[in-house]
Amino acid sequence: MKIGIVGLGLMGGSLGLALKKASTKYILIGYDHNDSHKKEALQLNLVDQVIDDFSTIKSCDVIVLTIPVDAIIATAQKLTDVDKQCTIIDFGSSKEKISNAIPLVIRQNFVTAHPMTGTENFGPKAAIEALYTNKTMVICDIEKSGEHQREIALQLFEDIESKLVFMNAKEHDRHAAFISHMPHAVAYALANSVMKQENPKSILALAGGGFTSMSRIAKSSPNMWEDIFRQNRENLLESITAFNAEMQLCQRLIEDEKWEELHQWMSEANRLHEIL
Repeated sequence: MKIGIVGLGLMGGSLGLALKKASTKYILIGYDHNDSHKKEALQLNLVDQVIDDFSTIKSCDVIVLTIPVDAIIATAQKLTDVDKQCTIIDFGSSKEKISNAIPLVIRQNFVTAHPMTGTENFGPKAAIEALYTNKTMVICDIEKSGEHQREIALQLFEDIESKLVFMNAKEHDRHAAFISHMPHAVAYALANSVMKQENPKSILALAGGGFTSMSRIAKSSPNMWEDIFRQNRENLLESITAFNAEMQLCQRLIEDEKWEELHQWMSEANRLHEIL
């Protein structure tokens, strides 16, 4: 089975490694607009071959789009002439706009998914063989995918040992805003607030595990996250508003020296770990 991976960074490269480990039945063909990514992907054995002509990707049995959301939407318009049996999977971080933008002539070819995994690193060198292992793979609007495409995608996700969750795209985008997208905004805000107040030497000397853990994702690619924030703007703004309300409450409790109420507020937050 020929699998074309479009985008050879963290997500695409890790998919290549995971599929190579899972089975020898897959022939992995990579495509990326970045020449250095192409060379690195071959050197790191993330795929079996890299091609320069995008039309070759169209002949694959499976096409996986591990590129930014805007690029997924644009690329979908170029895939209207694929074979009816072709399975196209996208790994976009927001789903409703992608799902709605897929040309109707190939809507059954598409399986829209979002792997809830990643690191702050990017590029082919960031690829990790076990990135998808035991991580949630959200599959959206599965009823719009063809039966053959569903079977192929579910088998592929089983091979990389992902845990499957099904929901509609609108629901996914709201949940993702609170659980993934807003925390990235908070991390960027935390990093900027500290950098604007503290001497870098003091940060290095005093930053402990808590700060390091919270600020880690502020190292994530601005190019990628600008795209995600733009595509999920309304849901992200709702989640930031909710977060700001909690921060303002915390500030008022401290200003008014309401320590018992502050303690109760913190205790309510502790309940999150009962769920996780």
